[in-house]
Amino acid sequence: MLGQVSRRTLLLLATLAMLGGQFTPLAWGSDQIPGAPQDHPIAIQGATLHTVAGETIEAGTILFENGKITALGRQVRLPEGCRTIDGRGKHVYPSLIESYSDIGLVEVNSVRGSLDQRETGELNPAVRAAAAFNPDSELIPVNRANGILLAVTAPQGSLLAGRSALMMLDGWTWEDMTLQPDVGMHVNWPRSADRLDHLQEIFDQARRYRHQREADSSLPRDLNLDALLPVLDREMPLIASARRYEEITSVVSFALRNDLRLILLGGYDAPLCAELLRKYDIPVIISGVYRLPSRRHEPYDAGYALPKQLLDAGIRFCISAGGRFGASGIRNLPYTAAAAVGCGLPQEEALRSITLSPAEILGVADRVGSLEPGKDATLFVASGNILETPTQVIHAFIQGRRVDLSSKHTELYRKYSTKYRRLAKEQE
Repeated sequence: MLGQVSRRTLLLLATLAMLGGQFTPLAWGSDQIPGAPQDHPIAIQGATLHTVAGETIEAGTILFENGKITALGRQVRLPEGCRTIDGRGKHVYPSLIESYSDIGLVEVNSVRGSLDQRETGELNPAVRAAAAFNPDSELIPVNRANGILLAVTAPQGSLLAGRSALMMLDGWTWEDMTLQPDVGMHVNWPRSADRLDHLQEIFDQARRYRHQREADSSLPRDLNLDALLPVLDREMPLIASARRYEEITSVVSFALRNDLRLILLGGYDAPLCAELLRKYDIPVIISGVYRLPSRRHEPYDAGYALPKQLLDAGIRFCISAGGRFGASGIRNLPYTAAAAVGCGLPQEEALRSITLSPAEILGVADRVGSLEPGKDATLFVASGNILETPTQVIHAFIQGRRVDLSSKHTELYRKYSTKYRRLAKEQE
């Protein structure tokens, strides 16, 4: 069940280790030590600062203290005791933000005991992905090594799946790592009238429940109905997975009828509903750009061109890489956005679609998403353009804490580089 992934995964691995009479060390847990709280000012000097919210600053300096950005520009006075990082020839970016994934809930897709992304039953609004998040997932260091320091983890599967959370990818516990515990209520939009009626009924029940509790606070609490109250009050959005035109128009109608804030997830046919989405300012989380056309008559690059079509239509959007391969694939988030550049999306909009745009859509733009004074010092230093595959992330910070960028991938690279160097020496 959600919330028990670490214990269950460890039990499974221990059992597998004992089978066959062998006791092997548990390999599915990252070895990296979380960063210590920032206790001194840090300045990155001489770098290209991609603020996203404003102009790019060449040969600039960014200063952060106590986990917050305090100044940036070409002329920044450094406080006493400030430690500096030479950023000449380097680029500084705000954290990339993965807006939909199952990171921390799924470890190995083919091992059932490591899957904790769904609950039994159809209606589970009380489920909270944050409480199930595995802080020791091996996928966490792999993804943050490519600049993804913030990621949404979302429950999946059932009709009303539960609440997603925006997680910082460094920390000892899920509580340490939670930036926003309840980002949105996730629903997989139903195609049948019966299931839609079932969904409407629980929202109606939640309204009746609220009125009854207001009249008599001694009535027993219902955790599922309690969880829906922030959605009814428009404090939390409904994030609806809908791709087709019929699904999109149906979910918009449902949201208007129930006076809900709505975010579309998927949105393949969103350009066909552009006027409707623009009228009600409904944003779209594009769940992947690498996809084949859905219809025979569509151009081969229909999926790749979707971000540019939404931009031209004036619809707010962000790009996710977590739809197809889940947490294993979100390290490719910058390249997913770059693929849209090849189909007309301006490069600055591609960067925005994986930084500030998801922060705005998810309601956390006051804290993250761009390089601005007062925001969290959740950022990284890269060797070049982060949208290009040769670029390497050199330094990373989450709320000012320096993050370990080693991972299973870097350790394997180091191991086999050593192997072949030794073989080469033996053959000399």
